[in-house]
Amino acid sequence: MLNSGDMAFMMICAMLVFFMTPGLALFYGGMVRRKNVINTLMSVVFCCGLATILWFLFGFSVAFAPDAGGLGFIGDFSHAFFNGISATEAGDYAEGIPGALFAIFQLMFCIITPAILVGALSGRMRFKAMFIFVAAWLTLVYFPLAHMVWGEGGLILNLGAVDFAGGNVIHISSGVSGLVACLFLGSRKGYGIRSYHPHNIPLFLIGGAILWVGWFAFNGGSALAADGLAVQAIVNSMLSSAAAMMSWMAIESLLYKKTTLMGAVTGAIIGLVAITPGAGFVPFWSAPVIGILVSPICFFFMTKVKLHFGYDDALDAFGCHGIGGIWGGIATGLFAQTSINPVAQWNGLFFGDTKLFTAQLLAIIITIVYAVVVTSVIMFVLKKVMAIRVDTESEDVGLDIGEHSEQAYAAFSGIDQ
Repeated sequence: MLNSGDMAFMMICAMLVFFMTPGLALFYGGMVRRKNVINTLMSVVFCCGLATILWFLFGFSVAFAPDAGGLGFIGDFSHAFFNGISATEAGDYAEGIPGALFAIFQLMFCIITPAILVGALSGRMRFKAMFIFVAAWLTLVYFPLAHMVWGEGGLILNLGAVDFAGGNVIHISSGVSGLVACLFLGSRKGYGIRSYHPHNIPLFLIGGAILWVGWFAFNGGSALAADGLAVQAIVNSMLSSAAAMMSWMAIESLLYKKTTLMGAVTGAIIGLVAITPGAGFVPFWSAPVIGILVSPICFFFMTKVKLHFGYDDALDAFGCHGIGGIWGGIATGLFAQTSINPVAQWNGLFFGDTKLFTAQLLAIIITIVYAVVVTSVIMFVLKKVMAIRVDTESEDVGLDIGEHSEQAYAAFSGIDQ
């Protein structure tokens, strides 16, 4: 039976999660050099259009229709073009809201996931190639993974693993795929020699604030009802993000004797990433623990590991989302309680049961292997059939001019070349 309160809550959540993607565009845009800010904004914003059309045509069906073939990889095509999805009747995944509202809420996750991924490729990929890459990645990576984790008969779901709001589906998949894609693409010109400075930290803060606010809908809305589980997820989100912010600031203070605005906001965001898979499964006291620990883990990967291996993950999609998501999935296996959410079949390792922890590790491994293999195939084929990098001249003058014939700032003087 439909519930008007749940419907109102979920409509608001869908709008707030959608707003996170323009927020991510500002967040990323503030971090790049000014000659690439339009390209960075465009690389995020176009996902709003492309992902929506693909989701309507077949993506929702592949993700959430009944399993095709019994293997747990994809759904059938019975809901293509939103066939059988009603605006007035409940669907298969929530009793209190219409099936169409569930579909549109899940669409917002589908939109923001590739938008996270493209941050790893900033500053050197042709926009045409990026468009084709994102279309292929959504079709071959995101839609099947969403089915595996959340869909009826999904492979990972059948293992007993849990993912409340997208640790595997969104963060690990986008972060790991971003790393693979940036390795295929190659580094920016002068990477490792030239310093890359953010051109607009206030813009970065505005985007980060939008993400932070939207994340309450991101995690809270994943309860699919205006109930206590949504409250659990929202409270956990705030506690984890705040603890991660303080932890990151403490690291900076110890190492550099100063704290930075970019560091504080980065800490808050990775705290939200880490709590996402367990937001509706773990007790309140564990959320700050998850947040405190994610900052040194991500800091290590974003500074030491990245420097050691020399990969050009331009905006740290892998360091923030990939690593933060992996830790969040592990932490869910440590701290989840069936008394909070009976979707979890077992308690976490901290409470004496090993089954959920083992399932979480298997889910993370499957997600990583699948994303790495399929993203590698996509990039390999793209490199064979078309030029995926901009030419040297466009990279020098900036992708705003080279790819879009637009400038963010009319008075641009080439200071940050």
